[in-house]
Amino acid sequence: MVGTEHIVKGYDADLSRLDNMIAEMGGLAEAQLAAAIGALIRFDTDVAQRIVADDKKIDELESQVDDFTVKLVALRQPMADDLRIVITGLKISSNIERIGDYAKNIAKRTLTLAKTPTIGSSVNTIARMGNVVEGMIKNVLDAYIARDAEKADDVRLRDQEVDQIHSSLFRELLTYMMEDPRKIGPCTHLLFIAKNIERIGDHTTSIAEQIHFMVHGEMPSDDRPKGDSSSFTVVEADGTARK
Repeated sequence: MVGTEHIVKGYDADLSRLDNMIAEMGGLAEAQLAAAIGALIRFDTDVAQRIVADDKKIDELESQVDDFTVKLVALRQPMADDLRIVITGLKISSNIERIGDYAKNIAKRTLTLAKTPTIGSSVNTIARMGNVVEGMIKNVLDAYIARDAEKADDVRLRDQEVDQIHSSLFRELLTYMMEDPRKIGPCTHLLFIAKNIERIGDHTTSIAEQIHFMVHGEMPSDDRPKGDSSSFTVVEADGTARK
């Protein structure tokens, strides 16, 4: 069970510092995603540009986590539970860095979409999908700090909802493009944004699985539930999309 007390107080301080670094990094990524979704809804190019610039902060924190964990392994030589904590922190920081990259990509595409007409209610659907993922990120970070595997497992199950929204939106946008070729450009950007959010959900789920490993010493035994059927969607000659 994770949570062994150490004779050397400095060791506990090191592990606490790692937790704080991960929490800070995750908080920034969560804020970046929320801001990116908000910028998309309002087509706010100023906010979108700021998100692109601010991604460097997350990259810098990941580099700090990398350096710190290497020193921690070299100086403390952690074993068993402690080694799992260090390894998990390193893997989680990598997932968070990718989340930041996807939020940046959403912002970049918003800069282009701000110059195009709105496509139906697609942006609202993307916002709903983003809100689900934002909640997943918040809960998985809470689960990490609390060493709560059960809460992490709940996050893992929510990814199926994200996949289902993504599949539905994928078919909707394909239909728009078939009906009016002038919509292909903006719809393509929306497709990429939806995929970015779906991938953020995957990375958040990966963090949840790492937390399960950190607490129990093994990865979840069941396959990750998936609800994304976009890879199997085809477009008929009449413009309708089907699985």
